[in-house]
Amino acid sequence: MTEHDQTGADLALWDQVTTSYFTERAGFTPAAGFRERTETARRTTVTAGTTPRVDLYVDPICPYTWLVACWLQEVAVRRELDLRYHVMSLRLLNEDRDDSYSRNLDASSGPSRVATAIVVHHGREAFRAWHGAFGNQIFDHWRYPEPSEYRAAATDALAATGLPAALADAAGTTRYDEALRRSHDEGTRPVGVDGGTPVVHLDGAAYFGPVLNAVPLGDDALRLFDGVRLLARSRDFFELKRTRSTPPDVRYRPTKGEARS
Repeated sequence: MTEHDQTGADLALWDQVTTSYFTERAGFTPAAGFRERTETARRTTVTAGTTPRVDLYVDPICPYTWLVACWLQEVAVRRELDLRYHVMSLRLLNEDRDDSYSRNLDASSGPSRVATAIVVHHGREAFRAWHGAFGNQIFDHWRYPEPSEYRAAATDALAATGLPAALADAAGTTRYDEALRRSHDEGTRPVGVDGGTPVVHLDGAAYFGPVLNAVPLGDDALRLFDGVRLLARSRDFFELKRTRSTPPDVRYRPTKGEARS
């Protein structure tokens, strides 16, 4: 990859302009030194191997992360992936914002804490299985579930995947918050301060997205994966965006996989 020469660039002005943008337009002020932290995190990500490595950072309540998880499942039955699940938190992502959305996230932070407890005690694959069972119950159609629905789905998913029921108690404690923040920061710092969920690290390149409105199936899933991977390989690619005009179709109807190629 080409290292660009920033000699002569007014980086102090760049920091001033971007900080002003985040404060006035995005509604939060990033901590000083955010650019340096982001660049450092990007330099320490993994390098690509023969098998595509995908690190998916999940807040279980996010419907768009659910769609990406289902899409990657479609890809994984057709092509070998090194797919790794990690936990992130919409609450932590929005902790510097003082609005009703952030307050609602505070009331819905239980599933990410349960997910962290699962990773700590049983590993990422157990979390992956639990997330699938949790999502199948929560994401039957698009809506804003109540905290009680999240609690019930978290408990039911533990039973469905053979995990200890006591892990549900993590939803109401801060015991796993330090581990959750470590995982969250690991996922989001290479993206930068204005990302969201889902967060995907593809062959070491970290991005917010892709944001999907439904699950691509079969060959469509593979074509999208190849396209996203191609974009992720470009050091100078940062963003494509358009406004969503409909709520997401969160229902996942998996297709039968074909032989991996």
